[in-house]
Amino acid sequence: QVQLVESGGGLVQPGGSLRLSCAAPGRIFSRYAMGWYRQAPGKQRELVATFSSGDTAIYADSVKGRFTISRDNAKNTVYLQMNSLRPEDTAVYYCRAGLGPMVYWGQGTQVTVSS
Repeated sequence: QVQLVESGGGLVQPGGSLRLSCAAPGRIFSRYAMGWYRQAPGKQRELVATFSSGDTAIYADSVKGRFTISRDNAKNTVYLQMNSLRPEDTAVYYCRAGLGPMVYWGQGTQVTVSS
């Protein structure tokens, strides 16, 4: 059983910042594409940001310029720095590790942007 352990969600005011973390087993982190997705109530899960081949990062248009995905290879951890948060960013955020047909998901962490 592969565990992706997320942390860092919470309640923040519009314009604020949060940083999400996702720790993965080393054998997963070194080989799989790591990324972040989110799912708002009543909506489908959608890509937020992910590493594709190597260290190339891909972002959803809605978060470009506000969110940054990064990784610490020594800690087997991927981060999502979220700045200038908006109410529409409210969702459960999931860490994802993917390699071809093999996909693992974290348990999700709630991010709520509200005044």
